[in-house]
Amino acid sequence: MSKEYRIAVVGATGAVGVEMLRVMERRNFPVSKLKLLASPRSAGTTLKFRDDEIMVEPLGVNSFEDIDVALFSAGGGISKEYAPIAVQSRAVVVDNSSAFRLQQDVPLVIPEINGGDIAAHKGIIANPNCTTAVALMALYPLHQKFRVKRVIASSYQAVSGAGARAIEELKSQVKTLAGGGAAKPEVFPHQIAFNVIPQVDSFLESGYTKEEMKLQEEGRRIMHHPNFRASVTCVRVPVYRAHSVAVTAEFESPVAAYEAREAISAFPGVRICDDTSSQSYPMPLEVAGQDDCFVGRIRADCALENGLSFWVCGDQLLKGAALNAVQIAEAL
Repeated sequence: MSKEYRIAVVGATGAVGVEMLRVMERRNFPVSKLKLLASPRSAGTTLKFRDDEIMVEPLGVNSFEDIDVALFSAGGGISKEYAPIAVQSRAVVVDNSSAFRLQQDVPLVIPEINGGDIAAHKGIIANPNCTTAVALMALYPLHQKFRVKRVIASSYQAVSGAGARAIEELKSQVKTLAGGGAAKPEVFPHQIAFNVIPQVDSFLESGYTKEEMKLQEEGRRIMHHPNFRASVTCVRVPVYRAHSVAVTAEFESPVAAYEAREAISAFPGVRICDDTSSQSYPMPLEVAGQDDCFVGRIRADCALENGLSFWVCGDQLLKGAALNAVQIAEAL
């Protein structure tokens, strides 16, 4: 990359926005100008990027007039309102919300899987759901070789997937409960400390939540596999960072565990951590802060023909959000 680019980060003070800055620093993204945008209540604060302290500006209709790439991570409502304005100003938007993921003229991209789709963009490129991204990094190399038909999965989702306030809620509840007090849920519908909540996002008439349908709906687009089916239960767990997903997948072709390990090992951005003799498998504590997703507990499934079960763990603030968005910007 010889050229340098004028970058805006929308939602810069949020958990993902801050992570985007760190990722651009680590990967030496060629930034000539960086504009940090957030709500009026966050405007005036400063964030560090490389050796500079940059003031956060309030997001407005004129925020994108001198911007090449705008990285959005401020929620679907903000994206729907301001992404078209950014495009009108000739910026390319990489959006981390759910606003455009299922819109047919907007590419939905994990660069290692369908990076070629970026070329078809019309100003907006969508980042996938964080749990979808982590799961597909393990599933897609298997799909390439054995052709996945359907999956049954359960997610174990860290509180940081719900934003910075959710992290503080877990910290506060742990401290309060340790001191003999009572937890007061605000971000989550129930106490999250020392608990698991089998609900992420709102419920649909089917009984699934919106979050639970994303692996199927987004997976079909990303893998170019319109018949892919996924039944998912999403669970919030008292972990600060990194999502885990237990996956049982059924394939068109027989798949042995050693073949699965070979296929995953050869795929960029994902690593095997699977040695039961030493109790080695991916865990959030070890995966947090890592760019790659990690896969373990790989075994032939005993209930499905051509079935495979495995466990995948990835930092949802990185590959599930900020890293994937910056990788898209690099590809641009």
